[in-house]
Formats: sequence, C-alpha cells, structure tokens
Amino acid sequence: MKNGRIENYQEFWDFYVQEHSEPMTRYLHFIGTMLGFVLLVWIIRSGNWYYFPLCFVVGYAFAWFSHFFVEHNKPATFKYPFWSFISDYKMVWFMLTGRMNREVARVSKK
Repeated sequence: MKNGRIENYQEFWDFYVQEHSEPMTRYLHFIGTMLGFVLLVWIIRSGNWYYFPLCFVVGYAFAWFSHFFVEHNKPATFKYPFWSFISDYKMVWFMLTGRMNREVARVSKK
C-alpha cells in the first residue's frame, strides 16, 4: 500500500474481506448481487434495455445499506469501483462454494 492507496488486487481483496467481516453484510451483498443478476437475465431475455440501470440500483442498494447500517463503514465502491464490483461476484462465488468464512478467518489473523 502506497500513500494509503491500495496498489494491487490481492491487497484490495484482503481489504474487501475485512470490510465485509459481519455475516449479515455478506448476506445482504449476496441478495443484492443475485437480484441484480436475475434482473439482468430478465432484461436480456425481454429486450427491455432501458431497465438496465436497475441491475446496479438493486445490487448496490443492498450492499450500501449493509455497509452503512450493519458494518458501519464506507463502501469500497466509492474509492475502488472496478475492484469492488469484481469482488462482489468473487465473494458470492466464495459463499456459494463454502469458502468465504475461511477467507474472513484468514484475513482477520493478519
């Protein structure tokens, strides 16, 4: 980390995991991300492209709520939008495959 700025994705991932240490934060992210994804599939199938921004609104509403009211921190999206977006899907994958709790434990030991 240089000048308080994260330089690479591995550093960011560890930061991201720390910022999502509360299980309820992760569950709300999961719900928002999955609803956004389902909405995207519906938009593609129906051809109603003008609803596309709703995918982000739904996904981020759940995520930001969890940061402000559960985790009590600022969403990483504000400072690292791309890495944060990618990490939301990585976290969902890790949750689906049963690896996210191990990641939280690994990062909390540092």
